[in-house]
Amino acid sequence: MNFEDLKKFFFKKPKNALEGTDESSSAQKPAEAAIPDKLAEKCEKCGKIILSDEMRDNFGVCPKCGHYKKLSARDRIAMCTDSFEELFQDESGKNILDFPGYAEKLEDLRAKTGEQDGAVCGAAVIGGVKCAVFSMDYRFMMGSMGHTVGEKITKAFEYATENGLPVVGFVLSGGARMQEGIVSLMQMAKTSAAVAKHSEAGLLYISVLTDPTTGGVSASFAFESDIIMAERGALIGFAGPRVIEQTIRQKLPEGFQRAEFLQKKGFVDLIVERKEMKEKLAALLKIHCTEADA
Repeated sequence: MNFEDLKKFFFKKPKNALEGTDESSSAQKPAEAAIPDKLAEKCEKCGKIILSDEMRDNFGVCPKCGHYKKLSARDRIAMCTDSFEELFQDESGKNILDFPGYAEKLEDLRAKTGEQDGAVCGAAVIGGVKCAVFSMDYRFMMGSMGHTVGEKITKAFEYATENGLPVVGFVLSGGARMQEGIVSLMQMAKTSAAVAKHSEAGLLYISVLTDPTTGGVSASFAFESDIIMAERGALIGFAGPRVIEQTIRQKLPEGFQRAEFLQKKGFVDLIVERKEMKEKLAALLKIHCTEADA
């Protein structure tokens, strides 16, 4: 982008009511209408406008305030792996309880995200070490765990156990998916059983807890790993802070349920900057596992 284009981008004056409007500008706020799609984005914490290229080069971390932008499942996998081959991509959820409007919601999310459900799984190489990887996607009902998410993660562990591979899991979830009722809650036991068999085989499991990691996921496979890593500032817990405050009728400590708080209490082993995540994962895998054949 040359200097003239930058001037037009940053200093474009939106039309006011006296200058006339068109359909595209009237449907947006003036500041939003002046920002071309995908050229720049607004930090959800500090509100500063950041060039998309700059945000991408900084691994989705705001260069102004350090806020961690949520990443899609595939973006996170691409950021942390040398190579990746997707598995179980045909697994697709359905409205098993005939919950009103759920089938339409699933179809709408599939069209918007290009994903079948809230988790992507596959075989990968990180730092020269072969492993199985799963990554949860905030865009699909905030990574909530329904039967399809549980099935895919279970299959990822079974694949890793059969092939003698470590597992790296990027965890993000708002909890169990209410539209699937008890079937969703059953995934806690199902995934935990697969994790246990993988552990009994003497294989390594590293979980990376991102913002947020809550609900049934935190009460199952998220905290059942050998090494628990977390991103800075991630919200991690079962019930949310407001629910706990309302229940116990007490003010919670500053930073309660954030990654730094949990590390001090011994629930998290490492807090890792996003730009260093791939390097840290590679180092841990090389310590515990055999390097992949060249």
